[in-house]
Amino acid sequence: MPALDRDHVAVRNALVKDGWTITHDPLRLNYKKKRLYVDLGAERLVAAERGTEKIAVEIKTFGGASDVADLEQATGQFMVYRSLLRRSDPERTLVLAVPQEALETVFEDALGEILLEDSILRVFSFDSEREEIVEWLP
Repeated sequence: MPALDRDHVAVRNALVKDGWTITHDPLRLNYKKKRLYVDLGAERLVAAERGTEKIAVEIKTFGGASDVADLEQATGQFMVYRSLLRRSDPERTLVLAVPQEALETVFEDALGEILLEDSILRVFSFDSEREEIVEWLP
């Protein structure tokens, strides 16, 4: 079982406030003999005719010495999880949860913008003190 991110509870509570139901904490991904864990699985009713929207949420705080190194690590992990989800749970969309400060310093910078523009990552930012989602990208 993986260690919880320092903002795990804040993100979980923010999702619930935003209308999501937490279905997995953590969401286990199995592929052949490999077992990995995405931080959270959640779903919400979108509309009667559209059904349920399902997401998997990986939480990253971007608190390391280098924003670029943190972005590289998060992107690699995101790509591995997304590939596994496509095979095991294709209805679920992977989303990266980052603190609002990281959105401003990492994803409004050139490298982060490229990853968002090229649809490499899906991201939402959160306020850990208010336990609220601030912004969904894209």
